[in-house]
Amino acid sequence: MLTSGNITRNTIAMVLAGGKGERLSPITHGRPKPAVPFGGKYKIIDFVLSNLFNSGIRRAYILTQYQAYSLSKHIKDSWGKWTGLGEFYDTISPEVTNISEQWYRGTADAIYHNLRFIESSGAEYVVIFGGDHIYKMDISQMLLYHRMNKADVTIAALEVSQHDASRFGVLCVDEDLKVTCFQEKPKEPPRIPGRNACFASMGNYIFSTAKLIDILKKGIRLHEDLDFGKHVIPMMLEQKDKVFAYSFFDNSIPGMEPEERGYWKDVGTLDSYYEANMDLISVSPHLNLYNYSWPILTNQGNLPPAKTVFDDEGRRGLNIDSLVCGGCITSGSTVRRSILGPSCKVHSYALVEDSILFENVRIGRHARLRRAIIDENIFIPEGMEIGFDHEEDRMRGCIVTESGIVVVTK
Repeated sequence: MLTSGNITRNTIAMVLAGGKGERLSPITHGRPKPAVPFGGKYKIIDFVLSNLFNSGIRRAYILTQYQAYSLSKHIKDSWGKWTGLGEFYDTISPEVTNISEQWYRGTADAIYHNLRFIESSGAEYVVIFGGDHIYKMDISQMLLYHRMNKADVTIAALEVSQHDASRFGVLCVDEDLKVTCFQEKPKEPPRIPGRNACFASMGNYIFSTAKLIDILKKGIRLHEDLDFGKHVIPMMLEQKDKVFAYSFFDNSIPGMEPEERGYWKDVGTLDSYYEANMDLISVSPHLNLYNYSWPILTNQGNLPPAKTVFDDEGRRGLNIDSLVCGGCITSGSTVRRSILGPSCKVHSYALVEDSILFENVRIGRHARLRRAIIDENIFIPEGMEIGFDHEEDRMRGCIVTESGIVVVTK
């Protein structure tokens, strides 16, 4: 009898985690997008790695590239601790490959340069997922679907409206969800048969190992910037391989709330990043971090509990409608509708509203913040106001987004 446990043990994962995240600049200066903090204590990459771990896939290579030190350290300090004999979560950078000293030039090129790890794994299936999206997914269900269809490749697909589909790579499918064509950002996106929606590729793939090796070796001879969406999938469709779409909306995890079904965020811009974080502090967030049946894992750190101090009139430590991480001290100040990363301190009479503080931020006395993102290790001086006068914010060198979010970096 085929079970998810049997199939995941015969699977290896390759996580593409080398993205610059240029649209998230300046918070991606010095770190790749997968290493950007999210929800206070997490990094963006923790979500895909938690999905793999909770799905029973315990052999994973994380392919890094740009500004990789912080990401590699995070993997070593957290994910490296939770694997045992025959299990691993390991990072690979371009310089450790024995094929070329060049950086990866496409998503499939990155996998090609690390084929030796796949060929020596003995795995029957290869899961190739991106490391820079926020979502929860039981990947073992997609694996079983791939096996059931005897597919060569299965592509995770997000159901989107026809209007939104023009921003994505769109899959044409028949009634059995077999992919018949792939269109990049079409003006008139094809709909799913029988549904008023389209399938947008999530850039997440499951390959049968032999087919993956074969198609990459063919593709690299034709395209030095070999990419899955641009080259590999069209090549496979042309040679009549079995390409199937897997509807992410059909995926379910233990303890899932109804509002979580189909939740997937790219957080590719500063405004979308801010909005996705702010959703976490709502009464009923679309992403439930408190589902202990499907935990989001990360490096917990050896930090003391968060605390508030002072209870005097006009000098009262308050955290209201906020996420506050370990090591934080709200000292005679007010934090409202905000996210405080590890080891932050907000000094007396200060106000932090609708803001995101990364790790080890210090807010001086009488300072006021509104709708701001503050990078790690930054001290906001006493009495400074951020987010109240955008012209003054820009004069200080801060970035102000279209929606009025002020970004403060080093």
